[in-house]
Amino acid sequence: MILYSDLKRVTELHSAEIHEAVRRAVDSGWYLQGEENKRFEKEYADYIGTEYCIGCANGLDALIWILRAYIEMGVMQKGDEVIVPANTYIASILAITENGLTPVLVEPDIDTLEIDDRLVEEAITPRTKAIMIVHLYGRCAYTERIGDLCKKYGLKLIEDNAQAHGCLFQGTRRTGSLGDAAGHSFYPGKNLGALGDGGAVTTDDPELAQVVRTLANYGSSKKYVFDYLGRNSRLDEIHAAVLSAKLAFLDEDNDARRQVARYYLEHIDNPAITLPQVTDWNANVFHIFPILCGRRGELQQYLKDNGVQTIIHYPIPPHKQKCYPDWNGWSFPVTEKIHAEELSLPMSPAMAPDEVKTVVEILNRWK
Repeated sequence: MILYSDLKRVTELHSAEIHEAVRRAVDSGWYLQGEENKRFEKEYADYIGTEYCIGCANGLDALIWILRAYIEMGVMQKGDEVIVPANTYIASILAITENGLTPVLVEPDIDTLEIDDRLVEEAITPRTKAIMIVHLYGRCAYTERIGDLCKKYGLKLIEDNAQAHGCLFQGTRRTGSLGDAAGHSFYPGKNLGALGDGGAVTTDDPELAQVVRTLANYGSSKKYVFDYLGRNSRLDEIHAAVLSAKLAFLDEDNDARRQVARYYLEHIDNPAITLPQVTDWNANVFHIFPILCGRRGELQQYLKDNGVQTIIHYPIPPHKQKCYPDWNGWSFPVTEKIHAEELSLPMSPAMAPDEVKTVVEILNRWK
């Protein structure tokens, strides 16, 4: 079976460095908010290109704390609107509703599968306070039009960078540094993954950074002094050490993903399958390689029968989920098409060339 992503093999790529990092953290005797966190936060901020990085428990919390910090700072208040792509993973939207804010869903562009910047301005109202872009599948969602709209209307630009570690905009600026703040996930399957849950916020705003760090530490800026009603949401030392070890290889691993994607794009030849469009290879780190197929269920079963594991990202769009019952009658045709047809092919830096070739040959034989 060719796995969608063999995390054991991915970890083995840098096994020596990861084991040394874990040993160092374990032997230190300090397991929270210590030197490993300081090291990773500094290294990751330098890599992304921001002044600050604040580690936290997971990617959802990272987004929650950004929005909560803006509320504490008086930039937003409950009931304000945040524009977000309609086809995102639900965490992007959960972070908004968790803070009593109102998500405003905007359709994606069917060619890029990212938020359609041509539709954003018409969604802006006097209650809009931010645009949250999601670099879905590992592709840069930022456009100059979105940046200009934020300036024109005085909106915060928040990036959900959970799937795009190392991605570049116009070959120079990394996702996670393009807006006012960004949330990152280090879930094990991400391009930069820990050995469990982990997350971070990056920003150039010193006040936001301080409020986020305080909120994620029970609301405490000083031991036993609590400024906010916060929560415990901290990145532990072992995960921070592992992330530092893997960060050194992130660009190399992303290049390996691009080689897999390039082979797919050059060799998959089946009229029933729509391949992703790539115009800038630096602007995609291929966390996911999504194809569209009107007969997705048949194709997925065929691939399984032939020893290829695939995953659907994602089978049910957010506005059709039971947790948002008031939205279930809404219609977002482009989003619904993507969610009905998307299928993710095997993708990881550990894939062997013969595995990639086999996936292609099996796809091309499908009638």
